[in-house]
Amino acid sequence: MNLTHDIVAAFAPTGRLRASINTGNPILAAPDPSTGSARGVSVDLAHAFAERLGVALELVVFDTAGKSVDAVTGEQADIGFFAIDPKRGEGIRFTAPYVLIEGCYAVRADSPVTSMDEVDRSGVQVVVGRGSAYDLYLTRELKHAGIVRATSSPAVVEHFLAHGGDVAAGVRQQLEADAARLGGLRLLPGRFMVIRQAMGCPRGRGDDAARCLAEFVEEMKASGFVAAALQRHGITGAAVAPAGA
Repeated sequence: MNLTHDIVAAFAPTGRLRASINTGNPILAAPDPSTGSARGVSVDLAHAFAERLGVALELVVFDTAGKSVDAVTGEQADIGFFAIDPKRGEGIRFTAPYVLIEGCYAVRADSPVTSMDEVDRSGVQVVVGRGSAYDLYLTRELKHAGIVRATSSPAVVEHFLAHGGDVAAGVRQQLEADAARLGGLRLLPGRFMVIRQAMGCPRGRGDDAARCLAEFVEEMKASGFVAAALQRHGITGAAVAPAGA
């Protein structure tokens, strides 16, 4: 990685690397119970990249993916950690993914719905987290079912149970944790999408900056850094993405 003065300046125009962190996806980051500060795989990657650039790190923390995307798109942050999506790509240059996770469905234990093939039907209401990767994906893909948007991804199951709906959509780990905590739910077999989590920077930062970030992600995967971070933070069910995926 050839870190020229121009590349460092592109990533840190304020003299600090502002990293947009989404704590709404527990695979990426979550508040530390003891300190309240964000911790997780994305935070570890942000620290490593700031160290590589030789600049101080400033975490800009949000509770939803949508807010995190807006911060990078609006250049209020210099890098971020997102699921790759063509709509988001209008304002963000993505690397290849560093982690792959599953988007799944949950239903009430007594629901007549038993398979994913039964979800996209007229009259079925699917609850999603507003602005999440699976919200964007299902908005494009569902042709018959309706979509109900909760305020955030972590709020999906509680909104689903409190306000109705037929299916809750989300990251597998979040749905499994909510099912264990709240009871009365079951996950449908399989997955409706593979969510490709990547790093990204504002499109205006230029080709050299985007290439540098892409090379960093490939190095972090190949070196075992991402795998070690997943293990350190106790993340199960997420896979390190293949090289160049």
